[in-house]
Amino acid sequence: MKARFVAISWRDLAVSFGPIVLLAIVGVWLAIWLIHPAPPNTITIVTGPKDSNFWNTAEKYRKILARDGVTLKVLTSEGSLDNLRKLSDPDSDVDIGFVQGGVASGIDISDLVSLGSVSYVPVSVFYRGKTAVTRLSELHGLKVAIGMPGSGSRVLALSLLKANGIEPGGKTQLLDMGGDEAAKALVANEIDAAFLMGDSASPPTMGKLLRTPGIRLLDFSQAAAYARRFSYLNELRLPMGVFDLGKNSPERNIRLIAPTAELIARDSLHPALSDLLIEAAREVHGKSNVLQRAGEFPAPLEHEFPISDDAKRYYKSGKSFFYRTLPFWLASLVDRTVVILLPIILLLIPGLRLVPMLYGWRIKSRIYRWYGALIALERGVTGHSPEEQARMRAQLDEIEAAVNRMKMPLAFADQFYVLREHIGFVRSRLEGST
Repeated sequence: MKARFVAISWRDLAVSFGPIVLLAIVGVWLAIWLIHPAPPNTITIVTGPKDSNFWNTAEKYRKILARDGVTLKVLTSEGSLDNLRKLSDPDSDVDIGFVQGGVASGIDISDLVSLGSVSYVPVSVFYRGKTAVTRLSELHGLKVAIGMPGSGSRVLALSLLKANGIEPGGKTQLLDMGGDEAAKALVANEIDAAFLMGDSASPPTMGKLLRTPGIRLLDFSQAAAYARRFSYLNELRLPMGVFDLGKNSPERNIRLIAPTAELIARDSLHPALSDLLIEAAREVHGKSNVLQRAGEFPAPLEHEFPISDDAKRYYKSGKSFFYRTLPFWLASLVDRTVVILLPIILLLIPGLRLVPMLYGWRIKSRIYRWYGALIALERGVTGHSPEEQARMRAQLDEIEAAVNRMKMPLAFADQFYVLREHIGFVRSRLEGST
């Protein structure tokens, strides 16, 4: 019988590739399981009352995100506290929101992260009077508007007033009134003072009060002390004449205290959307104004909320290469494709080196199997009856026939012929023993 040689054994090659293919499949499955899905093209932001600072800012974000095909739905609310409650509610459809510092007490924020602080939110206390007021304790016994329920203005006002010995139910009338309503009541001399902040007052309202005769902005003489006692507060200074140099408004330097407004998100926010939102925040909040320097915001200032890992990565190194160079939709596709292909490549590089070893081991194991049978026959060559000898020769013929039927790659022809020589050697010993 003639041996059957082939250039390569495709069956053996396929079996040798099997473990590598299996590893690649497992790697792809793990990548798909761990990878983020495609970023949604619609997200919802909760802001504050319509025309408030937060609402106006969200409208700017909406236009910026639209450039990349992302629709930002702007949802109004009662203010920071209401925003935080909606964000922490797993049944709400809110993804992100503006939250003023100092309002998180008593709310489960374990599933929320910060994308960074985007601006200062000055505690603006307007009051009516001829004499200057520099301490909140001087509001004792007056009618004070502290903001509407659900607003960060009200929560912060109550905390600051409590530190000055003023609490609900005392001689000071604390009124649930904010925004334009509080401003009109102050102008109409129906109340004595009003807390107005970013989530409850529009810029036109603030500007109108600053220009109204008889109404002043409280100068916090204890600003440094507030910043020390409340970790989320910062001390700010408004220089004399910063609003109007000609009219010298304000007439003197004014000290303010201010928490920061943070862009808060659920920890499930897609990393690509996190980058887009911080980019929008840089465009909207990165310029200088009377309260901040250029480039001061957005900033990864950690107060009550942890900064998200994606935000930390962005502040450290910016957007990834694909998102810097490609359109958003294409970058998202490429980014996810790379994540899937990378484990395959990492597994195939060492795996392909193993394939020749596995292939050779499979072919050699087929040859070595017959050596075991030959050794057993050779050990029993002597000391047997003619019948036993005939049976052993028949067994050797079967081994030789089986070996000749094997499909052997040409690369292993030398080992094949060595095996046939050994078969001949055993046959000669059998014949010599008769």
